[in-house]
Amino acid sequence: MVKNNVNHYIYILECGDGSYYTGYTNDLTQRLRKHEEGKGAKYTRGRGPLRLVFQESFSTKQEAMRMEFAVKKLNRSEKERIIKEGSVSYVAAKELRK
Repeated sequence: MVKNNVNHYIYILECGDGSYYTGYTNDLTQRLRKHEEGKGAKYTRGRGPLRLVFQESFSTKQEAMRMEFAVKKLNRSEKERIIKEGSVSYVAAKELRK
């Protein structure tokens, strides 16, 4: 059975130590809850409190995963630019690296 209208998200969390964590999910609410419970990514455990500072939805998992990979490669100032602007495309993320 194929799910219709399923969104795929990339998100950036700001950790209590000021670092950023970028992730992918198809259920943002549940994923954030897992991070807060300490059952999310190993990186975020013990780094609370966590704050969602960016999210963007994509229609396919492939698009979202590609974006997550691109954003993870960016340096801190480039991630801050994405957070400030509130949106980024895969092409824009690649352009930031130049």
